[in-house]
Amino acid sequence: QEQVVDSGGGLVQSGGSLRLSCAASAISFDAYTMAWYRGTPGSLRDLVASISPDGSTQYADFVKGRFTISRDLAKNTVDLQMENLKPEDTANYYCLAERRTAIGGRITFWGQGTQVTVSS
Repeated sequence: QEQVVDSGGGLVQSGGSLRLSCAASAISFDAYTMAWYRGTPGSLRDLVASISPDGSTQYADFVKGRFTISRDLAKNTVDLQMENLKPEDTANYYCLAERRTAIGGRITFWGQGTQVTVSS
């Protein structure tokens, strides 16, 4: 059964670092785009970073130069290394596995979320 489990959140001071990890089960990175989103209660989730099956990456402007997404094909994990964290990075971070179907549909699996809190 496909699932993703995210972990690694915590409390960190402004300027600090954290590394989030997403463990994927029964999900092939050759077929799925893996991404990290973040959100706060009552708000929509924003895309933070993604890595496509071909290994190409994309980042939201608000994290460029500070966050790095990577994947380990042997372990089937996707990490988000976060540097120079700011209070505005405080949010619940979610891992997403996504692929398109042959008829244009979308199959998604979300992690349960991991809280990141950055104190000033």
